[in-house]
Amino acid sequence: MTEMSSNSGSGGGATGRIGIGLELDATHMKILDVLRENGRISVSALAERVGISRANAYTRFEALRADGVIRRFTAEIDHQRAGLGIVALIFVTVRQQMWRQFRAQLAQMPEVEYCAITTGQHDAMIQVRMADVAEVHAMVTERLANIPAVKATETVFILDEVLRRPYVLPGDRGRGGAPRRPAPSPEPEQTQAQAQGLPLGKMRFVGAAEGRAALRDES
Repeated sequence: MTEMSSNSGSGGGATGRIGIGLELDATHMKILDVLRENGRISVSALAERVGISRANAYTRFEALRADGVIRRFTAEIDHQRAGLGIVALIFVTVRQQMWRQFRAQLAQMPEVEYCAITTGQHDAMIQVRMADVAEVHAMVTERLANIPAVKATETVFILDEVLRRPYVLPGDRGRGGAPRRPAPSPEPEQTQAQAQGLPLGKMRFVGAAEGRAALRDES
């Protein structure tokens, strides 16, 4: 499979390796870019858009599926027209000894569209789509609140979904954007981070008490 993707068709050098060994090159990325716009495009049209032969397009497409780069195809619906016009993010604080129960209970809630474990003040973020605010309130107060693993929740309603892409690709950042700026000179905070042996670009978490003490020392 690796030999096929490195020798077949046009395209630049490899840009990544995932799955069981499929080496992604520029042609694979073009295929994924086209499929992002239209997942039901024919192989002939796909080959024409990418600039390769139909056989090459089919072979590469099947390799992307077999290797798990393309997981599945699905439909994108208009949630408003489907009767789910209310979107809410529910931030959950989980009792640390009960993560397994939390995951199991959440899997039994079909109205949950997305859930992620997060850093920060809360432990998890849940996204739900409902018909109205009352349904969101009922889910939070009657369902989530009755899960022993849930310690606290905070609900935020989404007023407008400004941007939603099916997926992003490594080359998207440089497409149609502003030219890259030259690297700025190090700020005083960066110099201090280097003196403390912290890699640039990494965050250092400071406790509230420690931060207040540092401010008092500077004043």
